[in-house]
Amino acid sequence: MTYIAAFLLGILNFALIDNVVLSRFLGLCPFLGVSRKTSTAAGMGMAVIAVITVSSAITYVINRFVLLTLNLVFMRTIVFILIIAGLVQTVEIVLKKKLPSLYKALGVYLPLITTNCAVLGVAIDSAQKQYDFFQTMVFSVGTAVGFLVSIVLMAGIRERIEHNKIPKSFQGMPIVLITAGLMAIAFFGFKGISFGNLF
Repeated sequence: MTYIAAFLLGILNFALIDNVVLSRFLGLCPFLGVSRKTSTAAGMGMAVIAVITVSSAITYVINRFVLLTLNLVFMRTIVFILIIAGLVQTVEIVLKKKLPSLYKALGVYLPLITTNCAVLGVAIDSAQKQYDFFQTMVFSVGTAVGFLVSIVLMAGIRERIEHNKIPKSFQGMPIVLITAGLMAIAFFGFKGISFGNLF
C-alpha cells in the first residue's frame, strides 16, 4: 500500500469510523456551542484542523526527542497544553486580522480550543500509542477532519430544525442533544467498514 493510499484510508477511518466527537465524545463543548450556523461551524472546524495538525507535529517532535530522551514523560500533559495554547493564540491573532467576522462569530469558543479535549486527546493518544510521525499525522488529520464533518453536519441539521415546531420541553439544548445522539447512532453504522490494519 502506498503512503498516499494509507494516508487517505487512515483519514477516512478516523473521520468516519472512529469519529472523535460521535464515537469518542471528545470536543463536545465547541461541537454543541458553535454549531448554530454552518459558516461558523465550518470556520471552527478549519481552525481545529489547523491547531490539531500543527500541534500534533510539534508535540511528536518534542515528545520523541526531548521528553523521552530526558526521561520527562511525566511532564507530557503540561508541555502539550502549553504548545496547544500557543498555537491557539496564533490562530486567534490570524483570524482577528484576516477574518474579523469569523473571529466575532466564534466568540468565546475560539480561545476554548486550548481546552478542547479533542486537541489534547490526539496529542496524548499519539504519544501513548507510540505512533511514528506518519501515523501521528494520519491520526491527527483524520481526527480533525472528523471533527469538521460532525460539527458541519450538526450545524446543517440545527439550521433545518430551527423553524420546525418542537415541543416546548425539547426546545433549545434538549433537541440538540437528541440530534447528537441520533448522529452518533448513524455514525456507529460505519463500524462495520474495515480499511484493513493501517497501524
